[in-house]
Amino acid sequence: MIDEHIEKTKSAIESAENIPADKKAELVDLLSKLKPAIAKVSETHQEHAQSIARLVEASAHETIRPEKKPEHTNKLLHELKQSAENFEASHPQLAEFVGKYSTLLSALGF
Repeated sequence: MIDEHIEKTKSAIESAENIPADKKAELVDLLSKLKPAIAKVSETHQEHAQSIARLVEASAHETIRPEKKPEHTNKLLHELKQSAENFEASHPQLAEFVGKYSTLLSALGF
């Protein structure tokens, strides 16, 4: 299920017309790094990992929408960061990649 969310997110980003090619490549690279980090969390915290994967997907879809709703995107990105921060001590790479991903999405949308 986690793989499905990440793959859907990659496809959405790759097909988005409002994201420059260099930023698409950067996002896809981050998603490739997030995927194993989320999978590692899922070994001990399946529900939290699923939630993070859903938030990754939802935040990307919200950012690439033609009609942006900054307040909704900001809320999703905040939830995503909060979820990852819960695992900062035990899974620092996850928190790092989520932080970079969130920052890049924020820069693209607003």
